[in-house]
Amino acid sequence: MHWLDVSVIIIYLGALVFLGFIRSNYSNKDPEEYLLAGRKLSLPGFVVTLVATWYGGILGIGENTYNFGVQTWFIFSLPYYIFALLFALFIAGKINQSKFISLPDQFHNRYGKTAGIISALYILALASPAPYILSIGILLQFITGLSFGISLIVATTISMSYIFIGGFKAIVRTDKLQFGFMFLGFVLLLIYSIKAFGGYSELVSSLPKSHLNITGGASIQYIFVWFFIAIWTFVDPGFYQRCAAAKSPKTAQKGIVISIIFWFLFDILTLSTGLYAKAMLTGTDPLFAYPNLAALVLPPIAYGIFITGLLATIMSTIDSLGMISAITFGRDILWQIKTNSSKKDSWDNQSTQLIHKGLLVTSFIALTLAFSIPSVVKLWYNLGSIIVPGLVIPFLLSFNNKFKNGIILMMVCPALVSILWIISGGLLGNYPFNIEPFYPGILTSTFIYILKVKNG
Repeated sequence: MHWLDVSVIIIYLGALVFLGFIRSNYSNKDPEEYLLAGRKLSLPGFVVTLVATWYGGILGIGENTYNFGVQTWFIFSLPYYIFALLFALFIAGKINQSKFISLPDQFHNRYGKTAGIISALYILALASPAPYILSIGILLQFITGLSFGISLIVATTISMSYIFIGGFKAIVRTDKLQFGFMFLGFVLLLIYSIKAFGGYSELVSSLPKSHLNITGGASIQYIFVWFFIAIWTFVDPGFYQRCAAAKSPKTAQKGIVISIIFWFLFDILTLSTGLYAKAMLTGTDPLFAYPNLAALVLPPIAYGIFITGLLATIMSTIDSLGMISAITFGRDILWQIKTNSSKKDSWDNQSTQLIHKGLLVTSFIALTLAFSIPSVVKLWYNLGSIIVPGLVIPFLLSFNNKFKNGIILMMVCPALVSILWIISGGLLGNYPFNIEPFYPGILTSTFIYILKVKNG
């Protein structure tokens, strides 16, 4: 890298640390200040932090686009717009009004301690920053030449340190910086790619036909599974946290709608540049489609801004999910096991101590897992197929105080069915009846619900 590029990255890291620690302190008297920014999150802050947090798997997006073309938009973008809009219209305001701190907190209050802890274990899996720590480690190794282990530790330490001190407010402040870099970096990459290769007509004529097909060569059933996995949005802990932190129900609703617009714009940037990478690069590792394209077309400073944009895109997800994992482990599991929901004062007195312990533990677990995860995209697929069927229907029912029977069965059985389906697929070489594991899982949850409703 040119020294000008390195300078951009150093300036970014310095600004990140400054913004992360400025005005930060231990909030021992008011946990809501530490966890939810005092429930005063403004509309601009809501949009910036929600948009920036969504793209931690950016290298996986580049890999999938390089391999399968426009399919990426139809499995990782369009379904999420739809479910995010439904979330905004029907769920976001209710979360804000409920005044719970987290999704497991809502389960605990609606269904009891056991359901709360089970949901917390699910969220701990969904919110693990491990795949994104893996991505940042790979990227840092690629651009700096540092060893993989040191790259992982450096990225994790920087991200987790300002969360430890400043909580959710520190995340919002740093996300403003990350948001700017991620958009600017990809805008520059698209402009220089067009300048080097030509416009969209030249691009389309040079791509394989499969890259312009919405399935990318996959089955329709596979595409539909990804569509339904986007129901993940309903139980996404990042969505829940930001809606709970918003200063009003309208802020949460408007914030998600505006975020969808920014997601669409960013998806157009990432899809276009991924297709240019396919057209311009041969024999490259698909995982490095974006950085290799940048190295080919971008001049100094612009290249540094783009690499910084990639770092910012991933780091903004690591800190947010790290915070959520710490809350889930420290508050929603450890504290719930130790005490009862009625002991509100004991939680206030303990303040953020258990969260800090949770942050240290989950950081260590995430670092350990980052060495063993082979594929971010595969991890998303399996986690979504296992956990979403066990969470989504009970979560939607939690807004109705009348339904409580069979909730534990609705949470546990679908996950077990999906796990068995995946294991069977591995042993047999194909899923039973060629049905993807998400379907039997969600059908199990639906069947239990119908059975319980009929039996009262």
